[in-house]
Order: sequence, then structure tokens, then C-alpha cells
Amino acid sequence: MRLGKQSIAFDNVYVGEAAVAAGPKEKLGPLGAYFDRGYDDLYCGMKTWEKAEMRLLRDAVEQCLVKNNIGSGEVDCFIGGDLNNQIVIQSYVMREYDIPYLGVFGACSTSVEGIIIGAGMIAGGAFNRVLAGTSSHNATSERQFRYPTEYGGQKPDTLTFTATAAGVVLLKNSPTDIKLTGVTIGKVIDAKLKDPLDLGRAMAPAAFDTIDAHFKDFNTKPEDYDLIVTGDLSYYGKDMLVRMFGEIGIDISERYNDCGLMLYDREKQQVFAGGSGCGCCAAVTYGYLLAKLRDKTYKRILVVATGALLNPIIVAQKETIPGVAHAAVIERSGI
Repeated sequence: MRLGKQSIAFDNVYVGEAAVAAGPKEKLGPLGAYFDRGYDDLYCGMKTWEKAEMRLLRDAVEQCLVKNNIGSGEVDCFIGGDLNNQIVIQSYVMREYDIPYLGVFGACSTSVEGIIIGAGMIAGGAFNRVLAGTSSHNATSERQFRYPTEYGGQKPDTLTFTATAAGVVLLKNSPTDIKLTGVTIGKVIDAKLKDPLDLGRAMAPAAFDTIDAHFKDFNTKPEDYDLIVTGDLSYYGKDMLVRMFGEIGIDISERYNDCGLMLYDREKQQVFAGGSGCGCCAAVTYGYLLAKLRDKTYKRILVVATGALLNPIIVAQKETIPGVAHAAVIERSGI
């Protein structure tokens, strides 16, 4: 059922088991125990960064299938994307599977974008089981969007650290203990910021716009959720978002956190402003937050994946950096 201009409510979309494969920093971070597999180096036993990211995604897909006790032939569609040119990680991994495939791109909002598309297909009766997945790798993203790590460029405190991780979740029409009850599709918001080394603050206005629309469409407030998380605003973007809501008289600070600050320990790990990347929101949501819903720590959460819609060429042309954010309500079903 459509609510308002941007939202959809669901009553028949359930969340199955999910799986996460992570790199070394993520494995050693505060949430490492919640991941299905972790690697000790960025190569993940492969010869290139891209092949390492493919391995992470393949691990997540395989483990997700095993945990749900299904074969790839029982999956109606895989929906996924990443940060590499032409989303090659998803495409090259999915050539190994006999699964219909939709490649999508929403930058670091891709995890929830895939969930929204998959949920719509299930709610409409077209599909019974959909896998939604995404991945990112610190070295591939740094090389593409900033500077190769070997270059040794200086990095400011506002920089976010791209997560090396992949996450995959099963959405289905048969009941489980967790439901996807609603989504809000974000709009492209341009705050006229240009610094690619400060993406958290570039994305914060998009997160604000989507969360504000979500509250209005669903007639809810921050207190209706046990936790509200954004995908990768990290330290400076999180602070900006809290202040933006404060300016309209809404205090989200008590129930709000950011996946980029949850994935790492900023005091002990050199991650600058915190985590970012498609794998950041996916790893925290599919690894940690679903576990906390299942153990009844949380009853209802709002996950808002955030993305900066830039590429190196457009930044070199002195263009601004627009953002987008998509939201999903995930809650215990009572089963």
C-alpha cells in the first residue's frame, strides 16, 4: 500500500537469514563476532583487489543460501550493486549462478535500494524469494574515487573509510520472525557541497529529507523506533543530521546511530571520520542488527542507507555532490 508520495507499506514481506563476509579491519572491529567470515588481509587470498571483493560477495551469497537451507535454483532473483565501474563485482559473481539478475546502483544506498525493489516484487506476487546484496572494498574504492593507497596521499579528519565487506539477505513471502513492513524511497538532494573528502556531510541533507518524509508518510516519530541508523554519514555527517532535525524541533539523538560509527572503534582503529561504502550499511544491518532483532534487543528499527552520487570525472569538473537515502522499516513479526 502506498503512503504519501514516497513510501510503501508491506504486510507479506519477510526477512530470512542473511550473511556477511568482511575484511581485516571489519573483522577486528566491535561487530566482528557477528560476521560469517572474516579475512586477515585485503587480498582475501586473491591476486587483485577486485577479485578480493568478488570473493567477499561470493562468500556472502554461498553462506546466505546455506543458512536459509535453499539452493540457488530456488531463488527467483538476485538484486545487487557495488561501487566499481559498471557494478562489475556483482555481475562477475552472478555469472557463476543460474539466478535471474538485476544490477542496480545507488552508491552506498544500494543495500536498501535492492531491498525496496525485491520487496515490491514479492508484495506484488511475482516472486517468492529474492536475494538482495552489495559489497565494497577499501582499496578498489580509494583508487576509483580518491587516490590509490600506494600513493600515500594525506587524508583529512572528515574522510570516511570505505568498508571491506559484502552482505546478502533473503527476502521471502513465507513467514519468519522478522518482517519488512515499510520503505521510503529517497529523492536526490544536492546541498551544493563539493568536497569528495567530506561525503558524510554531503549525504546528510538527503538522509534528513528521507527520514522527515518517512515520519510524515507513516505518521511516526523517533520514539516509535528502538533504533534509527544511517548507512555511512559517520562522525561529521551524523552530527549534521542531528542538528538539522533539532532545527525543526525533533530530537533524534537518543535513538540514532550511524553504521559507519558502529562498524569500527574510532579510538583504536584508524578510520578517520568512520566507515562508508556499500558494505558498511550491509555488514552492520545484516550481521548485527538482524541478530539484535532476533534476540529481542530491538523490536522495530529504521535503516536508512545513504549514498553520494558522484564519480571522479564530474568532481574534476567542479560539480557539486548530490546525495540520496532510502529507508526500510524492519521489525519482529511476533512469530
